[in-house]
Amino acid sequence: MNSQKIPCATINPDASADSLEAKQPDVDNGTACYSKEGYFTTEYMAREWNKLWTDTWLIAGVISDIPKVGDYFLFDVGEESIIVTRTEDGVKAFYNVCSHRGAKLVWNERGSKKVFVCPFHSWSFHHTGELRRITDEDTFHPDVVNHRPGLSPLACEEHAGMVFVHMGDNPPSLLETIGLPEGYLEAYRIDQMKVVRHVRSEWGANWKVGVEAFYESYHLHAVHPETRGVMGDLNVQYDLYPNGASRMIVPLGQPSPRMNDQQTVNEGLQMMLQDAGIDPEGFDGTAADVRRAIQLAKRERSDRLGLEYERFEDGQLSDSWATGVFPNVQIGCHPEALFLMRFLPHETDPEKFYYDTMTLLLPADDPEYCPPGWMGLPENTDVSGQTRPDTEHYLVHEDAGLGMVLSQDAAFLPIVQKGMRSRGFKGQLWGEQEQRLRHFHVELERRLTGK
Repeated sequence: MNSQKIPCATINPDASADSLEAKQPDVDNGTACYSKEGYFTTEYMAREWNKLWTDTWLIAGVISDIPKVGDYFLFDVGEESIIVTRTEDGVKAFYNVCSHRGAKLVWNERGSKKVFVCPFHSWSFHHTGELRRITDEDTFHPDVVNHRPGLSPLACEEHAGMVFVHMGDNPPSLLETIGLPEGYLEAYRIDQMKVVRHVRSEWGANWKVGVEAFYESYHLHAVHPETRGVMGDLNVQYDLYPNGASRMIVPLGQPSPRMNDQQTVNEGLQMMLQDAGIDPEGFDGTAADVRRAIQLAKRERSDRLGLEYERFEDGQLSDSWATGVFPNVQIGCHPEALFLMRFLPHETDPEKFYYDTMTLLLPADDPEYCPPGWMGLPENTDVSGQTRPDTEHYLVHEDAGLGMVLSQDAAFLPIVQKGMRSRGFKGQLWGEQEQRLRHFHVELERRLTGK
């Protein structure tokens, strides 16, 4: 029996060791087959809530959503609702609950307020958390309210244009917890990006099934065969970082090695050329030349508009750096845009989760620019960044308008969830194209057991 680890692709073998594109050393996460019980039971769901969700740093949102003092947004996860707001002293987070009788304090998903007024008895609080006014305070015994009960805060920090919160009492260092190299996320200037679409849709599977599907490209040829013309699904580089962080670099602008025709510039590649500002009719290269042509075209656009793409490797201009931040995030990183995907647990049902995805665009003064087709934005989407769109909400059987590929995932994951219940299924068997899944579960087990 051959126990040797099977090597996976390296995008740029010539990348220096200090390059963010460099292939990371292999991590030995063993070969254990994990139990499937964590996908179905409310007992396991409660364990995750107590050991994971309430005791880890979570991405609550993006800093561009609260540019001014008084601006706020809500972050809902499990049974908690959290207010994230900008104050004169920086960004702060509070539990979205009135300290009087526990009523939900704020209902709008985002807005601007320097005073929060409870809808139950009109107690009011400054946006900094301090108690402002108790209605009919003279009817309260002083001993009941003399501690001036304000809003309950929780740890809140900014990093790379994103806001993180932690519900635990003694949160560890955020930067050390993230596990990614210094400068990795900062290079994308997420703090300057604007949300142009935000969708929160309910999917019929456990949240971990969602993470797992997005952490590998092994299923692309089967579930998303239309991607074979433009994605090198067997040329993917997988990298594992500390604390459950990981990534896969998926080369775009090239046909899958599974395809026999590696020469023809197919329709999908023509669209990618056009998205990069290249006239497909005048392109005289083969399919093997498309990825490099896209990189050069984006360098030219950067030079023309002063986008400073010199901070990026060539591969970052063409490829998808799909980056995982434990426990529940995948960030599709591109120089001009970013997909922030969060897999959030359902409040009560372990066999449902919320796929919460923000599409962020880096504004550039380019009248000829149109968002690339791979961004999947609906027609007539406002990409100016001037107006923050409302969050779109969809139930499990509703079409969220996320495009063909994501619609295929939304339809297929409930089938996986159901199949895992079968007596004939003993547990997941992960290959090297699924090494990010094993890395994720090793970290999850460490968090749940405290070992």
